[in-house]
Amino acid sequence: MRDYYEILGVDRGCDEAGLKAAFRKQAMEHHPDRNGGCEDASGRFKEINEAYSILSDPQKRAAYDRFGHAGVNGQGGGGQQFHDVHDIFNEVFGDVFGDMFGGRGGRQRGGPARGADLRYDLEIELEQAYAGAEVEITVPATLTCETCEGSGAKPGTSPTTCTTCNGQGRVRASQGFFSIERACPRCGGSGRMVMDPCVDCHGHGLIRRQRTLAVRIPAGVDDGARIRLAGEGDAGQRGGPRGDLYIFISVKPHELFERDGLDLLCTVPVHMATAVLGGEIDAPCLMGGENCDGNCKLTVKVPEGSQTGKTLRVKGRGMPSLRSRERGDLVVELFVETPTRLTPRQQELMREFAGLCGEAQHPKAAGFTGKAKKFWDGITGTA
Repeated sequence: MRDYYEILGVDRGCDEAGLKAAFRKQAMEHHPDRNGGCEDASGRFKEINEAYSILSDPQKRAAYDRFGHAGVNGQGGGGQQFHDVHDIFNEVFGDVFGDMFGGRGGRQRGGPARGADLRYDLEIELEQAYAGAEVEITVPATLTCETCEGSGAKPGTSPTTCTTCNGQGRVRASQGFFSIERACPRCGGSGRMVMDPCVDCHGHGLIRRQRTLAVRIPAGVDDGARIRLAGEGDAGQRGGPRGDLYIFISVKPHELFERDGLDLLCTVPVHMATAVLGGEIDAPCLMGGENCDGNCKLTVKVPEGSQTGKTLRVKGRGMPSLRSRERGDLVVELFVETPTRLTPRQQELMREFAGLCGEAQHPKAAGFTGKAKKFWDGITGTA
């Protein structure tokens, strides 16, 4: 058999810190999970564990130094001895392999557990996003049982320590060289047993209830925004902290406005005569917020000769910014409407008007006609 000091690559005078560092280095290099399950690596890893299990124990190391392998015969690896190595391995590698070997440096078994985070989808009106609002929501959540104060036990009684795991919440089973740790099947990993359960929560310590919360919607919130309410999620187990509640905002489509960043877009029909001669129109705007004058209607001047698609911008009547005092604009897009169902007299006047108009009054039409004529002449010439 190989010398244990040689296996770990240390001299016989190596102290405890040096021994642990050498073991850590060798074990990381030859761990089977880092070598694709290679049989040579598994054998080498077992050899390293055996050497460290002997040399890390002062009494066994003294016996080995005096009598060699004969002094520790049968104490190297496997069986109960592996459980000792299991514990040492966790002290050395708890931060590397975590719960692979049920590390003692991991989180406390059966201790307080943080409650789950919750999600709530909230649909609001554009007016609420514009001015801000306070809304009430009803959220199904897990709460600490008031009857048993979260213990799960009937008032006047207390949970008892699980006899299967001795309150650890975990049990181990050896499978060949490895020791597998899992949640205790009897207590579910809590380490406690409720022998006389609470009649309200049936021993869980938690109950499901509807909660009503007031939520403040900030002015300027956009579609897809998320609001976090700390500590408003599910209750934690065994006295653990509550989770958080995340509210996801969606803004309903509006029948008059569309949002473009901080700007609000609104399409307003305009009489043909107003578009031709110029004039004024009434445009809607949202009410609320510190810059609102209390009027939901704005007067907008239409320039003479306005065309469909022309935009008029009203400063500061758009959406507020969440992160500054900036505010967007109201953008009014004109739609010139052609009159329909004309009376005979109106038709007569339109014909008279059309006869008086020339290319100067319809520059776009004149330009289009010229381009179309060249196009048609080109086709005729190649025919």
